[in-house]
Amino acid sequence: GSGDASRAVADWRLAVWTLCSVLLPVLITAWCSFQRSRRQLLIRDIFRKSKHDWHYTDLFGQPSYCCVCAQHILRGAFCSCCGLRVSERCLKKADQRFLCKEIMMRGTAGAPSSMPHHWIRGNVPLCSCCMVCKQQCGTQPKLCDYRCVWCQYTVHDECMVDSLRTEDCTFGEFKDLIIPPYYLSTINQMRKEKRTSYEKVVPYCSKHWMPVMVLANTRSGNNMGEILLGEFKMLLNPVQVFDLSKIAPAKALQLCTWLPCNAVRVLVCGGDGTVGWVLDAIDEMKIKGQERYIPQVAVLPLGTGNDLSNTLGWGAGYAGEVPVEQILRNVMEADGIKLDRWKVQVTNKGYYNLRKPKVFTMNNYFSIGPDALMALNFHAHREKTPSLFSSRIINKAVYFFYGTKDCLVQECKDLNKKVELELDGERIELPNLEGIIVLNIGYWGGGCRLWEGMGDEPYPLARHDDGLLEVVGVHGSFHCAQIQVKLANPVRLGQAHTVRLILKSSKMPMQVDGEPWAQGPCTVTITHKTRALMLYHSGEQTDDDDASSLSE
Repeated sequence: GSGDASRAVADWRLAVWTLCSVLLPVLITAWCSFQRSRRQLLIRDIFRKSKHDWHYTDLFGQPSYCCVCAQHILRGAFCSCCGLRVSERCLKKADQRFLCKEIMMRGTAGAPSSMPHHWIRGNVPLCSCCMVCKQQCGTQPKLCDYRCVWCQYTVHDECMVDSLRTEDCTFGEFKDLIIPPYYLSTINQMRKEKRTSYEKVVPYCSKHWMPVMVLANTRSGNNMGEILLGEFKMLLNPVQVFDLSKIAPAKALQLCTWLPCNAVRVLVCGGDGTVGWVLDAIDEMKIKGQERYIPQVAVLPLGTGNDLSNTLGWGAGYAGEVPVEQILRNVMEADGIKLDRWKVQVTNKGYYNLRKPKVFTMNNYFSIGPDALMALNFHAHREKTPSLFSSRIINKAVYFFYGTKDCLVQECKDLNKKVELELDGERIELPNLEGIIVLNIGYWGGGCRLWEGMGDEPYPLARHDDGLLEVVGVHGSFHCAQIQVKLANPVRLGQAHTVRLILKSSKMPMQVDGEPWAQGPCTVTITHKTRALMLYHSGEQTDDDDASSLSE
């Protein structure tokens, strides 16, 4: 009996220990998860109520020190406007103790025309120099030295004197691009009083002031838009920087009405589609009677094709290789040019067709045939699984796959039997073709100069501001690939002010500026719509031959 009792006790103890060994890790994990979610809720609550633009990171990209406790930190929060860095436990204190960049000065009497430096201690940029002694700052492994969030000047702890704390900020290298907070407060007060004589307001009266607005599409370019937003907010007034996933271009561009006429420059960070979206919003400003406030547009290419930015000299793609300071310098130095914009009207055929014609605005090109088919297949796949198409390399690989497939299948063959083409009212006899491309700009297909081809034949150069369209034909996907590597010329069909294309039978893929669709029998009419004011940068070219640069 006693042996059975002791075995029962031992079994009971074993069961209890087994239960404890199973439950304890589960309870600890549950407790840690609860604490983490509670901590995240508190952080999110601080982020939501704060005037800082806080972001959380698991690992800082450079040695960082908490602005409150001065301890070295690997992870924590940083403000993308003023550059403060703080540990998780000090976040609430930092939020209450430190002011962020003021986008508009408040409670000032009269019309101020200056403001003092706004100094932040520690985490100064690498390789920055002290404005007093001209020696390198931030070299010690601790929270040290100061940086002004407006002019970006840095000062050693020992060089910082009381006079520097009250000295007027000059806004540094980019003073001609920054909208000062005191300017916005003055204009706001004048608007309330219904006064419109802004000419005497500083820096409105400055000859060289050309405020820049940054409109970034954070959905373009593999998160590059998100990074750029923060970097531009650090250098400029945050009110000048807009996230197009949160605010529409038409609303963002109303800031132009607060600024000098014909002086504003807009930098669009995104693909050609984003540029088209912004140009459409600028056309709306013309309709509203705000023509004198229309800005000039520069492009930072984050999309896949980027043919428009390439034509305007801004390059075929941006991946962070050029610092944002240099981008702003390029915008300051860029020359103003004009870009033709075209109206594309697609009218369906049929006696009982009551639907309105489709109307598009074209900046780059219209096409029917194999390249439109590739774009249509790519678009359908991206709609199903958008997360797979965040990389420019993957996007180009998918295009290559569909191009190879079309070489074998030839879905668009005998196009010349299905369509009629008229250039300025004159019917064109078509050879055996699979595709027709109507070009407004020099580049096509991600960096290829289609109209020039191999450059071995004397044809008038393509321009984007002459009111003429270039019309070419291609024999198929393989012919397109040959043209891209300069092994073949396109079938040049002519140049025209108006293009009319009649699709007589069957369904064919079409696209306007990379937006594809499948189209049944119809009439496509392309006519001149308007001209956009753009900025041309002469420092970037994809082709290095002289003919390419001359066409711009």
